[in-house]
Amino acid sequence: MDNPLPDSAAASCGGEPPDPVTGTATQVFNDHRELLFSIVYNMLGTVADTEDVLQETWLSWTARNQGPGAERIDHPRAYLVRIAVNRALAHQAILNRRRETYVGSWLPEPLVSPLTDAPVPHDGADAALRAESVSMALLVILETLTPLERGVFVLHEVFGYAHTEIAEILGRSPAAIRQLAHRAREHVHARRPRYEPDPHVRQQVTERFMAAAIGGDLDALLEILAPDVTLWGDGGGQVQAAGGPLRGRDEVARLIADIGPSTGKGLDIAYRSVNGDPSALLFAGGTPYAVIVLDLTPDGDQVCGIYAVSDPDKLSHVD
Repeated sequence: MDNPLPDSAAASCGGEPPDPVTGTATQVFNDHRELLFSIVYNMLGTVADTEDVLQETWLSWTARNQGPGAERIDHPRAYLVRIAVNRALAHQAILNRRRETYVGSWLPEPLVSPLTDAPVPHDGADAALRAESVSMALLVILETLTPLERGVFVLHEVFGYAHTEIAEILGRSPAAIRQLAHRAREHVHARRPRYEPDPHVRQQVTERFMAAAIGGDLDALLEILAPDVTLWGDGGGQVQAAGGPLRGRDEVARLIADIGPSTGKGLDIAYRSVNGDPSALLFAGGTPYAVIVLDLTPDGDQVCGIYAVSDPDKLSHVD
């Protein structure tokens, strides 16, 4: 999430002395950039579109600060969030049209970072909420909400905004926001109970799964997969993928056992954090080939969801 400034902001950092107003606006924007990125990414599920929204937010923010007779904004965080959220809602219509012609299953674009046991900087509770908010399993469920329901869920359930604050951001009544929040919460929790398997358990299960998949070990796959496991494969029409969703232990295990050995031949496996969870990355000659993210049952013993992203466009930022 540590992305460079928008071009317009970077341009003010070289050559002539920066304008004091522009410099202050840039600093304020940068102070809130991680929050804005997290909120917008959770609403859209793609890095590129999130960056587009942040660029639009930056341009709107600087125009507001540099306008004739511009008045001081007392609550820049609230102002920036309102701009970003509403820009994200506008982008959702573009995304929906794009996905209508998308080849195969669509999965969110993975966020990849090194595996680490070190404490995450910033406020611990905030960091934990952000990590949960971008989990692949939760993002897939959020795709089934309306854009407004998703926006309200992200703001309220993930980032802790009050219904009255969200009402101001979206220009709706608190009663309408409470209704949207209730509907979204019931929808999400019915499909994903609140739990978080231990990261070390998740990594161990991921390693066992990859060994069984690459080795074509049907018995091991049948043991590690839950009876109601679901497989999603996203190749973006550019790479052959499992497609899906494919449901059921027998069907999923047999498919993986059939294609795993041939698909995995010549690939290198690395273990990284993907959307906050220990996951597997496959590389072909040093180039990212696929990201495999597993969702576990509440007891952590079996795999209930498999998300395989091999669309090259969605892996272009992975190294």
